[in-house]
Amino acid sequence: MRVFVTGATGHIGSAVVPELLSAGHQVVGLARTDASAAALKALGAEARPGDLDDLDGLREAAADADGVIHLAFKHDAMMAGDFATAVEADLAALRAFRQALAGTGKPFVGTSGTALLAHAAAGPATEDVVLTPGPGLAARAGAENLVGELAESAIRSSVVRLPPTVHSALDRAGFVPMLIATARDKGVSGYLGDGANRWPAVHTLDAARVYRLALERAPAGSRLHAVADEGVPLRHIAEAIGRHLDVPVAAIPPDQAEAHFGFLAAVVPLDNPARSEHTRRLLGWQPAHPGLLADLDLGHYFA
Repeated sequence: MRVFVTGATGHIGSAVVPELLSAGHQVVGLARTDASAAALKALGAEARPGDLDDLDGLREAAADADGVIHLAFKHDAMMAGDFATAVEADLAALRAFRQALAGTGKPFVGTSGTALLAHAAAGPATEDVVLTPGPGLAARAGAENLVGELAESAIRSSVVRLPPTVHSALDRAGFVPMLIATARDKGVSGYLGDGANRWPAVHTLDAARVYRLALERAPAGSRLHAVADEGVPLRHIAEAIGRHLDVPVAAIPPDQAEAHFGFLAAVVPLDNPARSEHTRRLLGWQPAHPGLLADLDLGHYFA
């Protein structure tokens, strides 16, 4: 299959591209920079210059492909506080893909997150939970729902919900590196309350395999969970970080959360257990790499 991949050189994309190539697929990756293009070519993939704002280019690339995996998101805008612009750019890209793929039956795999389910389900969230768009982070629910609607246009669409922690040596800018940097800076590895709130997790290479299997076999309209660890208590993550950095581990008072955690203050309280039994059965997927705590103990995060 000739597969067009956006976000092909990002954290997840840098694992998805080799996964596709090793399975015999051809890959065309969207490249915003010359460095990204060079990285793709070094892997044996084709680079297509462009970005999410080039809607004509996205339509053309999708029409030329046998399938699409959409990983890109304007994280730079989000981190700068312009989340609305990032969300609208994502929706515009999805509409462009719908125009190019409607009626073809080709596969389209989109990306969402289990964090959107934190307040949408009682107990560990499952794949059948349907999201309701709202303010803040919930605005991304509209994009997930639009991916589901692509099935109504004869597109074999599926969406992969990633946990907030996708971990591996490829993870340079996720929540775990942020927590480690905070602990180094503050001299304390912290959590809130009793630290019992749970973060689901998956190894990057296991997540990449979910994307490849979704492309190959997921039924139209599928919602999938790339979840290996159902929920790791944040206190256990903080303890592993404290042990490796040789700093104390402590509960941070709620009124000091923003000063201590900064951007992460809105994420640290997240209780987001999630299951993936349906995804495992549907795709024949089983995680094959270390869980989050075992991966932390390998030491690469602290090198």
